[in-house]
Amino acid sequence: MHGKTVLVTGGTAGIGKETARGLARLGADVILVGRDPDRAKNAADELSREAAGEVMALPADLSDLAGLRRLAEQVAGRYDRLDVLVNNAGGVYPERRLTRDGVEATFAVNVLAPYALTCLLLPLLRSADRARVVNLTGGLPDGAIDPDNLQGEKTFLGWTFTQYNHTKTALMAMSHRFASLLGEEVTVNVAYPGHASTPGNRAIPMRAFPYLYRPVAPLVRLLGPLLLSDLTRAARSSIHLASSPEVEGVTGAYVDARTRRASWPTGALDARGQEAVWALCERLSGLSPA
Repeated sequence: MHGKTVLVTGGTAGIGKETARGLARLGADVILVGRDPDRAKNAADELSREAAGEVMALPADLSDLAGLRRLAEQVAGRYDRLDVLVNNAGGVYPERRLTRDGVEATFAVNVLAPYALTCLLLPLLRSADRARVVNLTGGLPDGAIDPDNLQGEKTFLGWTFTQYNHTKTALMAMSHRFASLLGEEVTVNVAYPGHASTPGNRAIPMRAFPYLYRPVAPLVRLLGPLLLSDLTRAARSSIHLASSPEVEGVTGAYVDARTRRASWPTGALDARGQEAVWALCERLSGLSPA
């Protein structure tokens, strides 16, 4: 990864930070993006002490389209190419809320932000040799996509349904469509990190869990830090897709937490669902991969 420039969103803690750490150790110059400027700077300073490449911080609110545009402008002002974009940042909310753009927040962070940032940075990605986009899914992204409920308009939380899982399936649908459009010019693949005890997961309030799972949630909270605290394991799949020679030129792939090729969830491949997600991202962002 020496000489490569990588951008990792949500890189101030958790899986994103471990992904940035791993890529920096491999020699990449890493742009670490986080919402809080102080946390982003502190994380970059920490990783710089063990990095073979340069690590710098750029603060940005990924739920805000104007913030995404500012981030892309800052990156373009500093670099003439981008070799890897890791869309790691994710959001979990206990109830439906709208961003300043009027977009449901879970969809805004988990689907719209990766779509918009990829579009905005596409000129820099195309300027690199065999650039890669890595999108991180999570949760249980194996359900159907409801085109009439993409922003939680009908159902946000149910007995087994959560808008978070819904958006992670939508992210995969969007990624699959992106891969088919760009071909090998810029590869687009999806990583599943597995379950991990991250600061973000530990901060999820009980009311964000689907009703059926709430009785066991306290046990998960208790055992998580004991059994799922090794975040280097959770970062393996994203580091693999971002750096491994084995996947150079490979696009439209989905890999599991052990970096093995996995089958795409049926919901992510549904043509009607893909079209609905893609059309909504285009309309909300005003962007398309030209």
